Amino acid sequence: MASKDPQTQSQPINLSTLPIPQLTSIKNQLTQELQHLTNSFTQLRSAQAKFRDCIKSIKDGIEKDGKTEEQPILVPLTPSLYVPGKLASTETVLVDIGTGFYVEKTPPAARQFYTTKVEDLGKNLKDLETIVQGKQGNLNVVEDVLRQKMIGESTNTSEGGKGGGGGDG
Repeated sequence: MASKDPQTQSQPINLSTLPIPQLTSIKNQLTQELQHLTNSFTQLRSAQAKFRDCIKSIKDGIEKDGKTEEQPILVPLTPSLYVPGKLASTETVLVDIGTGFYVEKTPPAARQFYTTKVEDLGKNLKDLETIVQGKQGNLNVVEDVLRQKMIGESTNTSEGGKGGGGGDG
């Protein structure tokens, strides 16, 4: 049975001692992790933009120009699809707090809620960016070692095949 001791798992590995198939496997795993993290980064960035749009909608839709009840407005369903509607109240707005739950808040409280969300996502994006950069650095190191091993292997093969008149590789 393999040991699950955290100390053995956190020790650095000398990549130059690993065989090419294992390096290729590590490279593929790092590539997949990097792709997943990049997708997560994109989704977080998109969520942050949506929260910023919510702040803008509150500012432009309710607080700007002293909008009154029953005033016609365009309600955003998606970033590019709007439907006509009428402002029911300028005192409160419905805020989507996640998983389909809505809470009634005053416009300033709603703006503060979304501002906090934007700031929290900004912190998460910064942390994720650091992780992505670390993974990218690891991937570059593995690719460099793999490239050196492959060059070394092809050099060894060509040196061994001198005078043999052309081999398979």
